[in-house]
Amino acid sequence: MTKQTAIPDAQLDLRGTPCPINFVRTKLRLEQLSPGQLLEVWLDPGEPIEQVPESLAVAGYPVENIEDRSDFFVLQVRRPLPDA
Repeated sequence: MTKQTAIPDAQLDLRGTPCPINFVRTKLRLEQLSPGQLLEVWLDPGEPIEQVPESLAVAGYPVENIEDRSDFFVLQVRRPLPDA
């Protein structure tokens, strides 16, 4: 899943943060954003990049981009707009 990287509204560096703490921190940060805003999260390879995107999708947060930067991953996730 790679496409043009958008300019994020906020950034969160969670390298070195274990699961499930990184998911919890990502979700809390998303809840602080306005609906429609984009959060960029830096995650370690392995369990974090395997678990966090899937957990976010299950929780209703659309993951828009995942970029491999060799020693870490950049995940872009958007706070959804409220249902009309």
